[in-house]
Amino acid sequence: MQKISLPERPDWRQTARDAGFTFADMHGEPYWEESSAYRFDLRQIEDDIEDPSTELHAMCREAVAAIIASERLMTRLGIPEAHHDLIADSWNRAEPEIYGRFDLAYDGKGPAKLLEYNADTPTSLYEAAAFQWQWLEDQLANGVLAEGSDQFNGIHEALVERFRELFPKGTDLHFTAAAGNPEDYATVEAMGWAAREAGMGAHYCDLDKIGISAEGQFLDGEDRVMETLFKLYPWEDLLQDDYASHIVGSGCMFLEPAWKAVLSNKGLLPVLWQMFEGHPNLLPAYFADDVADALVASGRADRAIADSFDRAADAMRRGHVVKPIFSREGASISIVENGEVSETSPNTDYDHHPRIVQAYHPLPEFDGFRPVIGAWIVGQNCVGMGVREDRSRITQDLSRFKPHFIAG
Repeated sequence: MQKISLPERPDWRQTARDAGFTFADMHGEPYWEESSAYRFDLRQIEDDIEDPSTELHAMCREAVAAIIASERLMTRLGIPEAHHDLIADSWNRAEPEIYGRFDLAYDGKGPAKLLEYNADTPTSLYEAAAFQWQWLEDQLANGVLAEGSDQFNGIHEALVERFRELFPKGTDLHFTAAAGNPEDYATVEAMGWAAREAGMGAHYCDLDKIGISAEGQFLDGEDRVMETLFKLYPWEDLLQDDYASHIVGSGCMFLEPAWKAVLSNKGLLPVLWQMFEGHPNLLPAYFADDVADALVASGRADRAIADSFDRAADAMRRGHVVKPIFSREGASISIVENGEVSETSPNTDYDHHPRIVQAYHPLPEFDGFRPVIGAWIVGQNCVGMGVREDRSRITQDLSRFKPHFIAG
């Protein structure tokens, strides 16, 4: 893994505008940044990113079964009691999943470490699946990249195939996101593009235009019944809405399914550690309430996990990251080292949620920037990746997207 300086495509901003990639620059700063790119070799991609991510997803599905079998865990993950049955029924009926994105710490040498799983509403899909691939093709054509250079990127093709697997040709699908957010719209449009290529009818509706019929069905802005809805709207927010009481009985299939609410939740991390302690791609993690005394006063952790904490105590006291169970773009996250907060996110939007703690694992540093690998899951397999980097140790909404390529 190396960071290589490369000439930018002279017309990439016009290419972005032509493609509707309107957030390639945000707030006067580049979001898409191609003056350099990350280079990997094939072994790193296959052995360190692709195969472990597919395995992590399988482990996550085992964790879903364990969580749904436990009212106590469902409650700890912030699932409202009124919706426990909705989540369980969604899992027991095997409602289909489409996609997700693991965020991994990886330095090209040791095992990648799972930081979190964006299993419900991951964004950066368009730039990872399409604009990044366009960059590869252009730089190959320009002679900037050597012939034979490749990219770990089968995301769009996998999405097309996934829609074909799940729905008969001609099925009408609806897609929704909050109005006025270009990044969210780009992700939804990338999904719609894949669905159309798979032979589906794809209809977009702003989230605030969705209504309910007298029969309790969800309707789009043109009063069409929505039977299948891809929503770029987190389950944790949806379950707090008045609309949540209409989900059961609406006849609408949601993508992602309701059971993803327990995966796109940082409470997943301590559950995974309890189930797979010592796995090379996991970091020690605990619910904060269980280990608060043990972290700050050399006290004891909760009896149920005390033995596990004792095995990780030195690493946890040396450094850990405090994360709300619900959080987006690094908000309300703090790094604690040797008992002192050494870095914290300026965005405190999620401060009111319960927290977990995860052992601190430093990101590698290249030219003053710290990359995070986004490993994309479609269906149940890892099919591509993107890289975002930041000067901060906490990746946040304005962190830059960097292209990658495979050589060697």
